[in-house]
Amino acid sequence: MKVYLTGLLLLTGLFAVSTYGHSQDAKPDKKSRKEAKRAESEANFRVLDSLLYTGRYVLEAGYLQDKYGSRVYVNSTLNFIRVELPNGILQTGSDTRQGYNGVGGVTAEGTISEYRIARDLKNLSCTVTFNLSTSLGTFNIMMTVSSSNNATATISGTTSGRLTWDGHLVTLNKSRVFKGMNTI
Repeated sequence: MKVYLTGLLLLTGLFAVSTYGHSQDAKPDKKSRKEAKRAESEANFRVLDSLLYTGRYVLEAGYLQDKYGSRVYVNSTLNFIRVELPNGILQTGSDTRQGYNGVGGVTAEGTISEYRIARDLKNLSCTVTFNLSTSLGTFNIMMTVSSSNNATATISGTTSGRLTWDGHLVTLNKSRVFKGMNTI
């Protein structure tokens, strides 16, 4: 709860700074704009870091990519990675076909272990790694998230297959995902 309040206060302060900056008559120079953008990115990074630390978020994917680089647009409400420590869900889905999970794909729900966060202060990004043990097998997830909440997660398992989710990170209460039936 304390982390949530801290994040909320940071966002409120960020909006106040943005409003004040837009109310001035003089157009800021390039250096001022760059400094303001860096300050905004740093504030977003602190909120992101708190969100990842709580372990309660969803990566809503707009694209999926296979190990060969083929990339396809997907529905973010059906294609997601949900983290709610100590549990997690991986799901793929489709608007146009029926799948094992009732939403055109596969749903794997299980337990998260070895959850680690690495912070890159220079680039204001974080890399999260963890394992998800499900009835379908164990998946290794490596997720990179920027201060703008763009996220990419690569999932690999015991086979040579690999799938990448590309989208945005959102809090659990802001997420709009629809979980299908667990795939057995």
